[in-house]
Amino acid sequence: MFEIRIICDPADADRVTTALSGAFATGTVRTDPTRDGERTRLYVTADHRPEPEPWPTPEEAYTLAPSIVSEIGWTARAAADRPFYDGLNREFWLRKAALLDRIALSDEADSVTSDAADLATRAAQRLMDLDSTAVICDARHYVRQQYAQWAQNQ
Repeated sequence: MFEIRIICDPADADRVTTALSGAFATGTVRTDPTRDGERTRLYVTADHRPEPEPWPTPEEAYTLAPSIVSEIGWTARAAADRPFYDGLNREFWLRKAALLDRIALSDEADSVTSDAADLATRAAQRLMDLDSTAVICDARHYVRQQYAQWAQNQ
């Protein structure tokens, strides 16, 4: 663990803090004005981020998944129970994103041209937004990781 001190323009403080939290595992940022009062001092404790776990392959991620037809039925029922997607929970978005990813993978394997990959990516990004994740990665890889973890705990 180490401490970082930065002196910057007050208008840049949020941008600097965001960049630091993206690069390091950071603690609470303390701020103080500089002696001349024109700039801001930022103090933050930081540590290197742990090495990320490898992304599971689609086969690893979906080993415990029900059939695609079964998941289509579950997703349709869940969406019908809550019109306009109002208040749908994380499980819905995770399972929907995983379903669309599996359909896209099937299309890719069969060399079928469709919009499945685009839909899978958009659903995956919706899940990432819901999770408020700061992870920078392929959104579909994120879904596979999250689905594998979720499936193991079911």
